[in-house]
Amino acid sequence: MSEFFEFFFDQYATYSTINIVLEIVAVIFGLLSVIFSMRNNIFVYPTGMISTAIFVYLLLFWGLLGDMMINGYYFVMSIYGWWVWTRKVDPQHVTPIARTTKKEHAISAVIFVGTIGFVALIYTLFDKWESWVSWVDTLTTAIFFVGMWLMARRKIENWIYWIVGDIISAPLYFHKGLTFTSLQYLIFTVIALFGYIAWKKNLDKNPVIA
Repeated sequence: MSEFFEFFFDQYATYSTINIVLEIVAVIFGLLSVIFSMRNNIFVYPTGMISTAIFVYLLLFWGLLGDMMINGYYFVMSIYGWWVWTRKVDPQHVTPIARTTKKEHAISAVIFVGTIGFVALIYTLFDKWESWVSWVDTLTTAIFFVGMWLMARRKIENWIYWIVGDIISAPLYFHKGLTFTSLQYLIFTVIALFGYIAWKKNLDKNPVIA
């Protein structure tokens, strides 16, 4: 049993207690945020903002710039998503779950390519091309940027991006020495699968013409 804990949590021996507690708190609020998203509940945003704000601090402290930018972007997009989800499309209804339009797919492609270029520039300026991890970070950042934008727009395809990004991120964060965050992304993957199913059922019952 001791070997098990040593394998998964030995890296925390060098971390301060406050940072370990902060990571756990951020993970808890992150999980709550995804659960609220799966349920199509507006509380996805306040819980998510608490989680991302903590992660911005921690990741900056640990020097993980790509991950920090992802969470900083999440925080900003949460403000936008909060507004979109509560915006009335008519006197009785707020923005509904819908499928991504051709225009939004095009914008998603621009966000994806633009993010890769931006992160690559930042990594070059700060000399962060240290290993293959930096390249994977660039990819996952682009995936999550698109996923967050589509979620803010309440588009069902956002779950596909989350699932792909979460599958890549779970082992990646473990490799970085962040076991709790790695477990979070593993759970995110499962929740995202159920989230897609739940949103699809909602969309099938309440179809929206794009």
